[in-house]
Order: sequence, then structure tokens, then C-alpha cells
Amino acid sequence: MTHLLDGQTALVTGASGGIGRAIARRLAEEGAAVALHCRTAVTAAHETAAAIGDRATVVQGDLSDEQTCHRIVREAAAWGGGRLTALVNNAAVQPVQPLPGMTAADWRTVVDTNLTSVFACTQAAAELMRTQPDGGTITHIASIEATHPAPGHAHYSASKAAVVMHARAAALEYGPSGIRVNTVSPGLIDREGLEEAWPEGVRRWQEAVPTGRLGSPEDVANAVVFLASPLASWITGHNLVVDGGVSARPTW
Repeated sequence: MTHLLDGQTALVTGASGGIGRAIARRLAEEGAAVALHCRTAVTAAHETAAAIGDRATVVQGDLSDEQTCHRIVREAAAWGGGRLTALVNNAAVQPVQPLPGMTAADWRTVVDTNLTSVFACTQAAAELMRTQPDGGTITHIASIEATHPAPGHAHYSASKAAVVMHARAAALEYGPSGIRVNTVSPGLIDREGLEEAWPEGVRRWQEAVPTGRLGSPEDVANAVVFLASPLASWITGHNLVVDGGVSARPTW
């Protein structure tokens, strides 16, 4: 039985959390060998790798450091026999903090994790992919907040808007080397305890979204699999919105 990603080696950053874990699992289900990155949640990453089996490994490091980004890409490629065909830039932080009173240090913490790491990991992966006959794919996980900001998320929304534009710029410059770069922008994705922690927000979302539900990590993972697969061989520089249609709702 053939799979969409047979023969591929992928690196997923931030793979110990809900969305990252689902992405790693779906990539593996479609035939890819997967390196799961984590920063501090080592146990969770190893548990996911163990569930996948011998086609998974764990790499660890703080992606706010440029050299660490390059190191984990090298480690993932070395584990994959010298090849890396897919990178998924998923690692991110999403603190809630009002813009008045936000310090430059607060801003940099979010931007370095959400954006600078994307730049550094992409650059490192592309340098390797451009030497491969079949190139590779790079997928950034952005957010619908890239175009629809939320209160308390100025740094997060700005970082995700920049991630979308980075993908378009990278698609332009790396395309001649056979590298496709896209983004996936999720809407509100369900997680354990979300409804209890934010009942009003969940209620408003469910009333607004045309499909009538929150997203699941698997919804995002399926989009990533598609973009990394031959089915998307002529898609690059695209922002694939996965939000149940909520962005289509009128705002007036």
C-alpha cells in the first residue's frame, strides 16, 4: 500500500503540543519518517515518537537561538540519512498581554519564537533541500489572527502576519531550487480544558463559524499533509486557511 509521503523525511517544530503532535502523527501515517522537535516538553515528545515507532526521533532545543535552529535541522537530516524533504514550522507562543504596557522584551520573546525561528529553520532547511534533486517543502503554521487581530495579541498577530509574508517571499526566492513554501492558518482549535477556561469565547465561535464546530488538531495536520504531498506540487506561496469558514463571516 502506498502513501502520500512515502520516502520523505520531515522535521516538525513544537511537536510536543496538540497541533504539533497531530502533524507528526499524520505525516508518519502517510509514510514519512518524522523528527519531532521540542524545547522543554521532552517526555511528551518521546511519548509521541514512541507511539509512531522506529520512524520517529526527537530533537531538542530553544528555537529563539539561531544556531540551535541550524543544529536541529542538521540533526534531523543526519537521522534521515542526509535528507530532509519537509519542514513544518509549528513552534509558537501565544501569551495574552495588552499592548499598552507591553515592553520590547515582551515583544521580542514572541517575535523571536514565532518569527525569527521560522526564518532560521527555513534558511537552514532550504540550504539542504536545494542540493536534493527533488527539492523539498516548507510549511509554516500561521493563524487567522494574521489578518484578524484579537485584543491582547498584538505581538502574536503581528508575528503571524509576518510568517505569512515570509512564506510568500521564501516561495519566490527558493522556488527555482524546487522548494515550495506555504502557510496553514488555523482558526480556533479545540484542546483539553478550552471550553472550561474560555466558555464565552467558545460559545461565540460556535455561533459564528458556518460549520458549527471548533477545529481539531487533525484538521490542521491534514492541511499540512496535503501541502507536503505531490498533490500540491504546483502550490507555493499560498496561505491555506483552516477555520471552518469563520473568516467568510461579515464583520459589519
